[in-house]
Amino acid sequence: MNEIVKDISAIASAIVGLAIITVLVRQGSNTVGVIQASTSGFAQVLTAAMGGGVTQGAFY
Repeated sequence: MNEIVKDISAIASAIVGLAIITVLVRQGSNTVGVIQASTSGFAQVLTAAMGGGVTQGAFY
């Protein structure tokens, strides 16, 4: 059972990797928009995970 999960994960990772490469290489694609959207989404998830409104001075 564990081997099946590893195989499915490897296939899914390969598909996602191919999709990323296609978006970055294809002419006329909105590469900058895709990168900005992904980093913005990651920042929002990170902020939510840290409890929201964390300020720069909170770690000092």
